[in-house]
Amino acid sequence: MLDKLEAIHQRFLDIGTKMNDPSVIADMKKFIQLNKDYKELEPIVEAYKVYKNVMDNISSTKEILKTEKDDEFREMAKSELNTLTEKKEELEESIRVMLIPKDPQDSKNAILEIRAGTGGDEASIFAGDLYRMYLKFCETKGWKMEAIDATEGTVGGFKEVILEVKGNEVYGQLKYESGVHRVQRVPKTETQGRVHTSAASVVVLPEAEEFDVEVNMNDIRKDTFCSSGPGGQSVNTTYSAIRLTHIPTGIVATCQDEKSQIKNYEKALSVLRTRIYELEYQKYLDDVSSKRKTMVSTGDRSAKIRTYNWPQGRVTDHRIGLTLYNLQSIIDGNIQELIDQLQLAENAERLKEATE
Repeated sequence: MLDKLEAIHQRFLDIGTKMNDPSVIADMKKFIQLNKDYKELEPIVEAYKVYKNVMDNISSTKEILKTEKDDEFREMAKSELNTLTEKKEELEESIRVMLIPKDPQDSKNAILEIRAGTGGDEASIFAGDLYRMYLKFCETKGWKMEAIDATEGTVGGFKEVILEVKGNEVYGQLKYESGVHRVQRVPKTETQGRVHTSAASVVVLPEAEEFDVEVNMNDIRKDTFCSSGPGGQSVNTTYSAIRLTHIPTGIVATCQDEKSQIKNYEKALSVLRTRIYELEYQKYLDDVSSKRKTMVSTGDRSAKIRTYNWPQGRVTDHRIGLTLYNLQSIIDGNIQELIDQLQLAENAERLKEATE
């Protein structure tokens, strides 16, 4: 393991040197990639330094045991060696996980799309519940969440809402939320008190940066129209809403959240770029999902991933068979435990792949 870590440390140093090269600084695309690689290697290099120090201490302690005659001093050295050996094993376990090749998209921002599915008005209300759940989760993470487009339900919630989430490792956390979320409860519209099953779909995409995909602006048709919904005097009076159509693929992106046409255009272009990028990225997802059950939702977005059962106060994630009896807390945005368990399951599968 030390040889591998030393090679990574050398690569880390080489990248640091290149980043100070004026020719690299002038090439923005190359500089951004090197900076990203540098940040990804940093925690491994820090762990390597700690691990190397522990290994050096183990060697020196063993040397003491070989030469030391004093019994009391030998007992102290033995105790120290046991502590160091335990620490070495713990570090090796965490470093093995760190050395697993990451999804290159994990560090990206994300486009989060929530759509009401089967269940009529209740599905829209549930889509609204999911929206608030993610909003509160993003607040706890210190992430910025902005609406791009939304269509409200007739009795509340959303038929569809599209959001942009910005922050640290956003896609790496939220990607597990892609799939069909099912709710079992008595709807507000139900007079007989019967439990209904409704659904909403969630799609999480890594936000494509300018360097990820080249879009020919001549291939995009731009349409403007009046915004609808709440928003003050500018709604239905100014043509601030933007619809962009990518003619070669037929992909459409709309934004009407901002009062400024320019801001709506920038947001719509970001979504359009992300959806074009997704066409290529989907091939990678299909390959991953065929190997890992934790990622089935990302590869197949029609897969049912989670059930929220109100009468029993439980939430079940079907990918890893995890059931938690704290539904209200989860709906209030405390979904980190679910994400952590999915990450653990995925890491276990990745480790298995790496050793096969």
